[in-house]
Amino acid sequence: MREKKEYYTGMFQWALLFINCTAVVFICTFIYMTTNRIRAHYDARNFLGNVMTIPDNPRMNLWVCLVLLSMLVINFIFRHFLQSEHSRGAAFSLVAELLICVVLIYRLDFNYNGLLLLVFANVIAYIKDSKAKMGFLLLAIGGYLLADYELLSIYMPLFNMSDYVRYYTFTSQQWLSCIWNSMISLNIILFVGYCFSVINIQRGTIEEVNELYHDLQNANEQLSEYADMAEKMAQTNERNRIAREIHDTLGHRLTGIIAGLDACLALADVAPQEVKKQLKVLADVSREGIKEVRRSVSELRPDAVERLSLNAAIRKMLTDMGKVTDTQIYFDAGEEKLEFGEDESNIIYRVIQESITNAIRHGHAGQIWVTLKRIDGEVLLEIRDDGIGCKELTSGFGTRHMKERIEMLGGTIAFDGQKGFKVTAHIPIRWGETYD
Repeated sequence: MREKKEYYTGMFQWALLFINCTAVVFICTFIYMTTNRIRAHYDARNFLGNVMTIPDNPRMNLWVCLVLLSMLVINFIFRHFLQSEHSRGAAFSLVAELLICVVLIYRLDFNYNGLLLLVFANVIAYIKDSKAKMGFLLLAIGGYLLADYELLSIYMPLFNMSDYVRYYTFTSQQWLSCIWNSMISLNIILFVGYCFSVINIQRGTIEEVNELYHDLQNANEQLSEYADMAEKMAQTNERNRIAREIHDTLGHRLTGIIAGLDACLALADVAPQEVKKQLKVLADVSREGIKEVRRSVSELRPDAVERLSLNAAIRKMLTDMGKVTDTQIYFDAGEEKLEFGEDESNIIYRVIQESITNAIRHGHAGQIWVTLKRIDGEVLLEIRDDGIGCKELTSGFGTRHMKERIEMLGGTIAFDGQKGFKVTAHIPIRWGETYD
């Protein structure tokens, strides 16, 4: 729709150029032909007796006006097709157009000043800076008011178009006056139509701005809703993460303590000294558990991983668990010294911790094997035990969150409960073929 409006506005500009060029050519040609007619009929004495002044050289005046009109058309085409409406070239082109129009009006002895309406239209079309536009308009308006034939003829000798029209018969005078007045009126009508077209475009622009404003308001509301939703999702994810961390920390420690207490109950009557040693170990494990719970609540990062390397943290965890239970735990980290990013270390530590806890609590395992090594472009994490296994695997809190954690790293995890229980995780290496 906007393109269509701009098309009609451009057509008004071309029509204004055409009607003004036609009017100038009509005046110059009419004066030239009438002068030749007067000479041919030897009516110069009678004609000169009825007029105040005549053009110096009608033929030369015709050619000068044709050259100026050619310059005006070329300037218009150059500005319309080659110059940006925001460029200085457009301003220089308008100045040149104004000068050409002033010279043409002067050559016509101010009998026609409609050319300045063309200047008005082009100033409105091409000048966007308000100060520059106001300057051009004031200049053009001042020129339009001063270029009035009735006013200037008082102070200087000017030929009158009407004197040449009166040379012809009454019928011819009517036709000539009709043609001349029609061109003047058509020029004004085209100018008014052009102004309405520009106003219509600006009104459409205002409507588009209003629509855009409403769209932005709607988008802002949607963004606010999305932000609220994202905040709620972040809170939910954080709750889930805290739940996982507390589950891993408390669950792992309490499983070891319960297993140790069961052993104490079994040994209480037959080996009191062993019970004391076991209770001392359980007390130490409990203190470490309290420290880790406190630290997990504040930072949600395993204390051992914070203080030690991942390998050392895993070995300490397995050693502590072995002390308080009768389970034999073996750890194979391969020959390489593997180091991970903070998020990877936390997740690997928690997956091993949860797997060990499940093997002891639910599988009643006597032996557990933990493997952590690099194979090709990924890290293999495997935890298997000789417990009772699980023929029908159901997704519990621990296994579900182990899967969530491994998927955070872009890896996969599988569970097998046919012979004992086996957890296998494949984690892609993110920063190269090996970890330094």
